[in-house]
Amino acid sequence: MTEVFLITLTALLCLVGLLLSMLTFSGTWLVLAAALITKFTIGVPTTETLVVFAVICIAAELLELLAGFLGVQKRGGSKLAGFAALAGGLVGAGGGTGIFPILGTFAGLLIGSFGAAFLVEWLRLRHHGQAAHIAWGTVWARLAILFFKTALTLGMSLWLLVGLVK
Repeated sequence: MTEVFLITLTALLCLVGLLLSMLTFSGTWLVLAAALITKFTIGVPTTETLVVFAVICIAAELLELLAGFLGVQKRGGSKLAGFAALAGGLVGAGGGTGIFPILGTFAGLLIGSFGAAFLVEWLRLRHHGQAAHIAWGTVWARLAILFFKTALTLGMSLWLLVGLVK
């Protein structure tokens, strides 16, 4: 009975983690927490799996943090525009959360990243089209990392759940 309860709890935590990832929150950490709970209660998964999950969580966070910067750089933007996209995303996410929690956070992140990168590149280049092209790099990179983190969360969840039902 206890094992069925733990598997059900783990599945629920993984599902919530997946939903959080789709909403730009860190669902990978919730899956890691579920794995830790099951490790210390029924002994599954292995310690190696926990280490891999932790590395995935840290790497995903670093990639998310750098996504806007890298997106600007990929499109030929300046380092200053990359840092502006990073800062603009943080400010935008905070402002968006205040206006409309969860979805506003994501919209604010995208708008703030785009706006800050656009402003820096427009001041540098004095060309709206090129500045917009560069600024769109941050939006596409942030969207790509959202899908990537969701896929990571799904993969971690499946790995954990398959290991539990074996």
